[in-house]
Amino acid sequence: MALLSILTPVLVVVLCLVIGFMLLKPQETGTPSTKTNLVSKADFRPWVDQDLQDDTKVTAREDEDGDVVDGNEEEDSPHVPFSLPRYPEETILKRAEDFYTLMNQRRSVRFISPEPVPREVIDIVIRTAGTSPSGAHTEPWTFIVVSDAEVKHQIRLIVEEEEEMNYRQRMGDKWVHDLAKMRTNWIKEYLDIAPYLVVIFKQTYGILPNGKKKTHYYNEISVSISCGILLAALQNAGLVTVTSTPLNCGAGLRQLLKRPANEKLLMLLPVGYPASDATVPDFKRKPLDEIMVHI
Repeated sequence: MALLSILTPVLVVVLCLVIGFMLLKPQETGTPSTKTNLVSKADFRPWVDQDLQDDTKVTAREDEDGDVVDGNEEEDSPHVPFSLPRYPEETILKRAEDFYTLMNQRRSVRFISPEPVPREVIDIVIRTAGTSPSGAHTEPWTFIVVSDAEVKHQIRLIVEEEEEMNYRQRMGDKWVHDLAKMRTNWIKEYLDIAPYLVVIFKQTYGILPNGKKKTHYYNEISVSISCGILLAALQNAGLVTVTSTPLNCGAGLRQLLKRPANEKLLMLLPVGYPASDATVPDFKRKPLDEIMVHI
C-alpha cells in the first residue's frame, strides 16, 4: 500500500503527459511548424538583397505563373579566346604602384564646382562602370545622368526632406555624432551645384522583349561592384564625387525619374570638378597589415 501511494502521483503525471502529447500531435501534423514555414527550399533566394529597398510593391513575383524565363530558353553564350598583355615584373609593380597612388588621392568631396564637364567624359566613365562583373551576366544596373537644373533641384528637395528626418529622428544620436567630424548635415547644396547627378538603380529583375521576367542574381552586389569601378573611373578622369545612399528616398526618386517598379535606388553621386576652395577631412587610411591577412 505504501508503494502504491508513492507511485500514484508519478502515474498521474505520466498519464497527463501522454494525454497532452496525443492532443498536440494532430495539430502538429495538420499545421507545419513556424520554423518550417519561414523559408521553404523553393522560396530561398540568396541573391535577393534587402538593403535600401523602397516599399513599392512589385505586382508579381518573378517566379510566379511560369513568368520567369527558364535558363534553357536562353541561347548558350559562345566562348572566345582571351588574353591580356604580359608585362615584365618591374612593369607590373610600377603599374600597380601608379594606380594605387592615383586611387589613394581619391576623397569624398562635398564641395563641387559648377564648371561644365564634357558629356562625353560622363558617357565613357559610365561605360567603364558597365564593364563590371554581374551575377549570370545580367548587368542589373541603370545609371540615370541628370544635368537638367530643375530636375536636380527636385532631387535635392526630396533628399533634404528625408535627410532632415533621418538626422533628427531616424539615425540616432550615435550615428549623428559619428558624422559630426565630417561636418555633414541634411543640407545638400552640391545637388544643385554639381553639373551632373548620377542616380544608380539596381534592377531587381529584368524584363525581356517577350514580357517575361528574368531573374537578376545578386543584383545589389553586382551594382555595388560597378559603382566601385565608376568611382575609379571618375578619379582617373580628374573628377570628384561623394557616395550618397539617401535613406528613404528610393520611392520618391524612382517616381520623379519615371523608373519602373523593378528598379530600386542604390546610390546617388554628384559629379564634377572640385571647387577651388574644396576641403576634405584629414583622414588616414588603415595600413596594409590591418586590412589584409596573408595565409
